[in-house]
This record gives sequence, C-alpha cells and structure tokens, in this order.
Amino acid sequence: MDAETFQQAPHKLLVIPGPIEFSNPVLLSNATPGTSHVSPAFIPVFGDCLRMLRRVLYAGDASQPFLIAGSGTMGWDAVGANLVEPGEDVLVLNTGYFGEGFADCLEAYGANVTQLKAKVGGIASDDELVAALQAKKYKAVTITHVDTSTGVLSPAARFASLVRAHSPDTLVVLDAVCAVASEEIRFDDWGLDVVVSATQKGLGVPPGLSVVLASARAIKTLETRKAPVASYYISWKKWLPIMRAYEEGRAAYFATPPVQLIYALHTALTQITTGSPTLEERFAAHRVASAKVKDALAGLGLGFVPLARDIAANGMTAVKFPDGVTAADVLPKLAERDIVVAGGIHKEIGPTYFRIGHMGITAVEPARGDVDKVLDGVKAVLADAGRTRAH
Repeated sequence: MDAETFQQAPHKLLVIPGPIEFSNPVLLSNATPGTSHVSPAFIPVFGDCLRMLRRVLYAGDASQPFLIAGSGTMGWDAVGANLVEPGEDVLVLNTGYFGEGFADCLEAYGANVTQLKAKVGGIASDDELVAALQAKKYKAVTITHVDTSTGVLSPAARFASLVRAHSPDTLVVLDAVCAVASEEIRFDDWGLDVVVSATQKGLGVPPGLSVVLASARAIKTLETRKAPVASYYISWKKWLPIMRAYEEGRAAYFATPPVQLIYALHTALTQITTGSPTLEERFAAHRVASAKVKDALAGLGLGFVPLARDIAANGMTAVKFPDGVTAADVLPKLAERDIVVAGGIHKEIGPTYFRIGHMGITAVEPARGDVDKVLDGVKAVLADAGRTRAH
C-alpha cells in the first residue's frame, strides 16, 4: 500500500489539545517495517529530523536537538537532571497545571523553586517578572508557552528579553509542548536556551518522542556542572554522542530509538519545512482557525478561561460552560456526534470549562471541515442542554 491509496480507519474526530488528528502520510510512515536503528537506511532519516527541527524553531547550527523515546514531560526531567544542580534557584512562571508540574519536577532534582503564579487565565506582569529577577539570582527561568490547562499563551519573546536584560546569566527554558509548529518560536532571535516539546501536538505525529532543543550555552552548562547528572537514561552526556553521530551520518548506540516514530516524524517535518503551507503560513492558519473558533463560541454567549484574547493560544481554546451546564451535558453528547473534546484539568476551575484543540491538519487543512464540525456540534449540544433545562 502506498501513500496515495492508504486511508486510516474511520474514527471519532479528535480535537483535544493533543494528541491530535494525524495525516495519512504520517500514519503510513509509522507503519514502516521492522528496521534496525543502525541501518544505513535509517541513519539519514534520524539525521534529517534533527536538522529539520532546527528549521521549525528558527535555530542555527550551534543548537543541539535531542529526540529521545519518552513523553513531552520527560523534557522537564532533562532540564532538571542536566542543567540544574542541587540547591540552585529556578524561577517558574506558572500559568496553570503544567507550570505547577514543571516546578514539582525540578524540586525532585533538588532545585530551590520559586513560582511566580499568575491569576487563573492570566500571565505575570512585566514588573512582577523583573522584580523576581532582581530579588534573587536564578540558574534558570521556565516559561510555559501554552499551558493546556488554561489555554493561556505566554508572551515568550517578551519574557525572554526581560530575563536577558535583567539576569543575563540565567538560562531561559521554554516549555513548548503545546506550541511547537502551532505558535511561532524563534529560538536564536529570542535568546532561548532550551525548548521542550513532544510530537503529538502541533508536529502532528503519534506520541512517544521527547523533543528538545538546547543552546550552546546550555550544553556548556552541562559540561561544566560540578555535581553528576542526576539521571542515567535522560543524561545528555549519554545522548550527545548519539545525536551528533546520527547528524554526521554515523550510527551510534546508547538506547534504542523508536524507529517507526522517527520515520513518521520525518514525514511530518518534511511537510512542515518544505511543503505547502510554508511555516509562516502554518502559523497564520492556526491564528485563523483560533479566531474562527473563539468568535463562534463568543457568538453563542460563551466565555473563556484566558482573561484576554491576546494571551489565548492559537492551537486550542479553553471555553467555559454556560450557567447550569456541566461536562456531563456536553462531552458525552459531543462524543455521540463523533467529536472528542477534553474536560478541564485546572484544579481550581476544572468542572467549569472544556477544551478544544485546533492544531495541525485540523487548522492547516480547512477543507477537512474539522473546525466546522466541532462548532456545529457544540452549538447543537448546547441547544439540546438548554431545552432540557427548560423542561
């Protein structure tokens, strides 16, 4: 079977904030026959993925990509184990559940974590960030670009510039699990030191790969640390020779990479970096889809978790239930219409909202009709809920 004849099985439309809908070519690539991870056929595929990842993030050759079997969360461990030594201070900009999780992870590696917690649906002010940077010298600052628990989009470029201006020795770490390939990220221009991501969201590849890009400064931090790296599997000292070898066209081994997932990632990255739409057009398509979803839902009288549209993610929407309507009135009814959305997960407001993902092919291929199907479904389900309450 080839790419022109392969069709994935009929299924419910998956519009959560990841995993997302996957294209037929990506899924077909994931069905590659058993292949050795040191095969001459596989080596250039892995190397190409590393190079293309830099292109997606507008990063130069001095940056170091890592593709390692694991979830996006494992990127937190990579930061905690490789870049932070016990007793060092880290500032976490917390815009929801995933900022909280990053802080917990860093503390597990012995970091002294200070959290700058925003109001639910909001972000820290510039003044608050500057005051925190002036109060203490931090080894690293973490920014959650899109926190999927709230749908909040942090102004990563602006926050990174403030860190650079007021604490130039501090590493800037961007948790971009729900942002890569759906939100613009300019690694070099913004002065980032680490981007943490995963495959199952904007990149449009099944889950299972931790995606990380590190700056030359981050690698130097690793190489000059005094304490041993606090992990075996996620130690960059183990993985650096592997990544460098594959990019140079040589096989190397530390632990077996997920060969089929890397083939699938190669297909996705090739489409993103060389196909149509272009990368810039892809970001624009996500903005268009986001505006369409949010405008339509606002037209139904619904509110949103982000406190302002300019800090709302373009790859997802966190929308509040109307008064008197609960998740039980909406989520299973949408599932009956073959639409899968996600409930709320923020501990303070979880039961009051739900989440719609509009990333990847759902956003960049409007002819699929994914966004229209979701909006029509939400409108119908809410109308049914209203009639039920009226009785």
